[in-house]
Amino acid sequence: PTGLPRLIELVDVRKEPKRPLMDVWLTGAAAKDEEKAKRVAEEIEEVYLGKIAEIRELFAEKAIVVTVDLEMMRYEGLTMDGIAQAIRALEIGKGEATEECITVKPKTEGLKLIRKTTGKLRELHLKGVEGINRAVVLESNGEYFIRTGGSNLDELMKRSDVDQKRLYTNNVKEVEKVLGIEAARNAVAHEIKQVLDMQRLDVDIRHIR
Repeated sequence: PTGLPRLIELVDVRKEPKRPLMDVWLTGAAAKDEEKAKRVAEEIEEVYLGKIAEIRELFAEKAIVVTVDLEMMRYEGLTMDGIAQAIRALEIGKGEATEECITVKPKTEGLKLIRKTTGKLRELHLKGVEGINRAVVLESNGEYFIRTGGSNLDELMKRSDVDQKRLYTNNVKEVEKVLGIEAARNAVAHEIKQVLDMQRLDVDIRHIR
């Protein structure tokens, strides 16, 4: 059929989707209260060090300077002490903290390894759910839910304010890992059905499964 090549193009068959996302439906008051839903979104959105700090390499001094945006730090509910502790937990070298910045002197002096250490610092997880790089509150039929950029099915299923029965991710491999092969099969059918609907091809879900 003429539409088949376009259908194959739209169905993402890679192990990891190019743009992983989740729809996180909520329970309790957060499902009906936008402000409470926003608080949940703030709690699950990942904050990593590179998001709230400028990280510079001083090759002459063989050091890395982490300059924290204090306004963003306070907005995210973080403290310099907490950030310094997270950096120390990496065990990458000595760190000296001031009110605005942390100077790290890596254990190694090699420039290549200093660059590698800088990468680790930029990706250092500070709060939220790892892998959820964006969380936006949306509304549907009088109910609020959160759409995320990134996916972490396992961690979000542990939250009491998340409706596990309606938790959705387009990462089929993650569904298989967390929920099993049958759940993954249903997820594949759901993704194919969505693509068919976008192409205005009316196919009963039973024929896909």
